[in-house]
Amino acid sequence: MNDLELAHALADAAGEAIRPYFRARFDIETKADASPVTAADRAAEAAMRALIEAHRPGDGVIGEEYGDDRPDAAQVWVLDPVDGTRAFIAGRPLFGTLIALMDLGTPVLGVIDQCIARDRWVGTGEGTTLNGAPARVRSCPDMARAYLATTSPHAFPADDFATFERLRGRARDTLYGGDCHNYGLLASGHLDLVVEAGLKTFDWAALVPVVTGAGGRMTDWTGAPLRLGAEGRVIAAGDPALIEPAVAALGDRP
Repeated sequence: MNDLELAHALADAAGEAIRPYFRARFDIETKADASPVTAADRAAEAAMRALIEAHRPGDGVIGEEYGDDRPDAAQVWVLDPVDGTRAFIAGRPLFGTLIALMDLGTPVLGVIDQCIARDRWVGTGEGTTLNGAPARVRSCPDMARAYLATTSPHAFPADDFATFERLRGRARDTLYGGDCHNYGLLASGHLDLVVEAGLKTFDWAALVPVVTGAGGRMTDWTGAPLRLGAEGRVIAAGDPALIEPAVAALGDRP
């Protein structure tokens, strides 16, 4: 199977592993970084890794739950089996499975899969789709008209939150919650900006092809492209014209 077919197969396998746990009773553990993890996270990542090993044994894998295998390979699959574990634990269908393929450190294919709502955004160099239909961002060049989203203000380090507040004051409105679902909604033209800090590679890699394939742009807080090893401060803009004022509001440019 080709890269896109494998990405779909990975998302299918993750969804099959996750659905039996949704709104069920299960144990919750706390990892060293104080984030929660469940059997669903581990089962979904294990299922995806097994498929990659079977079909692409030479490719690398970077996963949230089981670490890195061959991360220096030319092609690397980046997996976050349940992005938004807190939402999953609470029974909120706003979490998602994130799957990215990186080629020489650059994300070239991305999947955001919400296995309960059955929403699947897929981004490639040829565009972005939602459940097979083309997805497109909306025009919004004016920050004062922009709907801004972030998962939680509590996820920001203290200094970054103060910086984020400068941006929030310039947007039309701010929505909290949503995790990776926000980026899919941006790609479909329902949100204009998503800004977050403290993300790891497996949190953002799949989002870049989805956002850019829909006509948007995704950068770090300085406006630089996101590549393997980038800091976890990200801006996703539906209208690329919002990147410059967002970067300026975040304080990295005069």
